[in-house]
Amino acid sequence: MDKKIKQSVGTLLAHIIKVDHRSVEKEAPVFCDIMGKNFDCSEEEATNLLHDILETEYNLDEHVTIINNALEADKLSKFHLLEQLNYVIYSDTISANDYKIFEDIKNKLFAS
Repeated sequence: MDKKIKQSVGTLLAHIIKVDHRSVEKEAPVFCDIMGKNFDCSEEEATNLLHDILETEYNLDEHVTIINNALEADKLSKFHLLEQLNYVIYSDTISANDYKIFEDIKNKLFAS
C-alpha cells in the first residue's frame, strides 16, 4: 500500500509539471525534496519516479481516490499534501489551470 500511496502522491505532484510542460530538470529538485521528506526516497529513486510518471498515461482521479482512501479522516495530512502541491505550483510560472487543478484535488480530498 505504501508503494501505491507514493506513486499516487508523486503523480499529483508531477501532474503540474506535466500539464504545464515545465522543465523537468528545473522541477526535479523540488519533486525529489518532497518525495524524500515524505517517503524516504533517494534523489535517484525520486528522479526515476518523476520520469516514469511523466512518460506514462495515468488517471488523476484514481490517484486522488487512492490518497483519499489511505488518509481517510486525516485532514492534517491532506492539508499537508495540498501545501506540497501548492509548493510545486509556485516553483515556476503559475497558470490559471494550475489552480483549477489544485481546487479540483482539494474538493475531492475534502468531499465528505
